[in-house]
Amino acid sequence: MSVMMNEQTSLEVAGKRVAVIGLGRSGQAAVRLLRRLGARVTVADQKPSSELAAALGGLSAGEVEIHGAGDYESALRGAEVVVVSPGVPMALAPLQRARQAGVRIIGELELASRHLTGRVLAVTGTNGKSTTVTWIGELLRGAGYAPFVGGNLGTPLAEAALASLEGKAWDLVVAEVSSFQLETIETFHPWIGAVLNVTPDHLDRYPSMEAYAAAKLRLFENQGDADYAVLNADDPWLSRSSVRSRGARIEFSRTRPVERGVCLDGDVIVSNLYGRREEVCRVDALQVKGVHNIENAMAAAAVAALAGCPMDAISQGLRAFRGLEHVMEVVRVLRGVAYINDSKGTNVDATIKALESVPAPVILIAGGREKGGEYPGLAEAVRRKAKRIILLGEARARLREVLAGICPVTEAASLRDAVRDAANTAAAGDTVLLSPACASFDMFADYKDRGRQFKESVHELG
Repeated sequence: MSVMMNEQTSLEVAGKRVAVIGLGRSGQAAVRLLRRLGARVTVADQKPSSELAAALGGLSAGEVEIHGAGDYESALRGAEVVVVSPGVPMALAPLQRARQAGVRIIGELELASRHLTGRVLAVTGTNGKSTTVTWIGELLRGAGYAPFVGGNLGTPLAEAALASLEGKAWDLVVAEVSSFQLETIETFHPWIGAVLNVTPDHLDRYPSMEAYAAAKLRLFENQGDADYAVLNADDPWLSRSSVRSRGARIEFSRTRPVERGVCLDGDVIVSNLYGRREEVCRVDALQVKGVHNIENAMAAAAVAALAGCPMDAISQGLRAFRGLEHVMEVVRVLRGVAYINDSKGTNVDATIKALESVPAPVILIAGGREKGGEYPGLAEAVRRKAKRIILLGEARARLREVLAGICPVTEAASLRDAVRDAANTAAAGDTVLLSPACASFDMFADYKDRGRQFKESVHELG
């Protein structure tokens, strides 16, 4: 496959003082890219300086100026450009002062996009991003392409940009993109952009659903006439939002025909992207279950077809995909009880969809750190499917209020205790489902750590 250079304009930072705020995975990747581009880099994070130095161990002493313990002011002093990591809110006072002083503030996504080879296929949405991005990557590989697959999922885009500068070439760049990353774009635009859904999430960061949705929809703001905007026609928020894109509008739907896109015809996924009806795949042939995965499959098929994949390769790839770790992952069936790890279900909509995807009766393990907002619809989903709830973490008191009187609710001090408690009360035919509806950071490093601990606890059961 031929390689096409990205249309973005490179960002000149050679010799400039550039501050990187936040030193998680994307921040570390941004530092390495900036050093390759000749910038004078300073970093700041809440962690101690010794931990930051260890994280940057691949760089020689003196190459990066490090400020730990939240000393953002020192890092920002004299900076001509700031690269802010997704987890750092733009409302941070030192960043606000820098912006008011006229300092240019971008994110790792914007920085990386200026230095990539390969046209960008980007996916955002409240739920399903990681699954859909991974699925698109598999479809492209099955059709003979050599894509980079990453972004908010896995490898940061700055790593791809750095590899591009070293001579690595990809046909296409498939990127999971978060609302946090889209807050700080300037010129970033995908050739094909997809928004899967918009449901309440991250309302501890955004003042309203309108602000959260607006951040998601920035995915399309720089698109041109030769680009594509792929949208879920069934999503209530997207259907009533003003979606602005100069690109061609492509839709996918489980519930109705679409003018141009991918939809269901009975139990068959079909495409009319190119003016003719093409059968893509039967729903019962998908290995990943649930209505949300039908939507993910349709979105992946639409993006892959627009990127040039033949329909037979798409059909084969949809049938072959087995899903992601920590997303409705069947860990074990023990004495007739299925244990399912959906640790990536970090908001209420994801947990509702998880409950809808498994047979009743369910013992649900939920809770963690709240992300703001309410729990709309959760009580009704629990009423339909759950026989018992076990709550964990900081949100357990609030969740107990929301779920009071629906079914028995207990609390556990640890995830291991929750798993043992569930196992002691489960009967053959039950499903024990970890789908927290909350973030993991009160008790775990991240959702992956939570999922791994769940799986370890399940495998310890006799």
